[in-house]
Amino acid sequence: MKNLLFLIIITIASLCFKQDGSVFKPGQVWKDTDGNPINAHSAGLMYDKGSYYWYGEIKSGESWLVEYTGWECYRVNAGGVSCYSSKDLYHWKYEGVALPPVTNDSTSDIYTSKVIERPKVIYNERTKKYVMWMHIDSEDYLYARAGVAIADKPEGPFTYLGSIRPNGQMSRDQTLFKDTDGKAYQICSSENNETMYINELTDDYLKPSGVFKRIFIGLSREAPAMVKHNGKYYILSSGCTGWDPNPAAYGVSESIMGDYTIVENPCRGKDADKTYYAQSTFILPVQGKDTFVALFDRWNKLNLEESRYMWLPMHFENDRMIIEWKDEWKLE
Repeated sequence: MKNLLFLIIITIASLCFKQDGSVFKPGQVWKDTDGNPINAHSAGLMYDKGSYYWYGEIKSGESWLVEYTGWECYRVNAGGVSCYSSKDLYHWKYEGVALPPVTNDSTSDIYTSKVIERPKVIYNERTKKYVMWMHIDSEDYLYARAGVAIADKPEGPFTYLGSIRPNGQMSRDQTLFKDTDGKAYQICSSENNETMYINELTDDYLKPSGVFKRIFIGLSREAPAMVKHNGKYYILSSGCTGWDPNPAAYGVSESIMGDYTIVENPCRGKDADKTYYAQSTFILPVQGKDTFVALFDRWNKLNLEESRYMWLPMHFENDRMIIEWKDEWKLE
């Protein structure tokens, strides 16, 4: 009887644990509310009218090696950009394909054979449009451009407008940042990834204003993620070592167009010197809390669809960025 009672208690506890998804488990399979693995890599998040929206690359199918690129360029066919929504950051509802790839025109920037990476979305209060910027490239990564799309709703569908080289310069790994004054900026790896650019955008967020700043000159940084804290601007980034892990680093400046100096690796804990075998993509300020979440991708180059998401707690100590490894953690 005692054994039976014990089994019942264990079964109930197990069921309760499975139903309670209010915990982050970095590196483990993350499923949406329909029970399917979330497919939204190189994530960008946006908060809008009480909900968070998660945009990311759709990576499906066989991964293969692109030859003659000078690096281990593993990729899959461009699957477009997916969108998920959440009220609490733990449970994500699949909203669909926010920006589908083009399947019938090989000259299109977003044709399935091309590259659509690192999508980020911000809302423009003046135009009432949701604006997406992304890295657009050719099959051999020689295009090095930034693409723009707009939508009337956060989940899309987004209409692709075209691509440019911002201020005439290359744009590969990129992110968007919307400041507290409403101005928006595109931050990208440029000059063959040797230098990073901060490109101020026009009031409609659709193109560069012509004002820009070159930072991390000659330091070969990629995978930028920006956050503002106590009036200072921080850019987290990765070294350019292909798929091989490297220590992250961040730069800090008193103004967004100021001089950024690489400070240190903010990661702490297990495998911090390798950025937890992951790469930065976004920093999320949690609404209503003095809390930040640092988003990373742990890439699986031989099976990109199986790449995992690494969401970790981030805080500041005397204006120093700190990211801590946790096997499990909660916002509380």
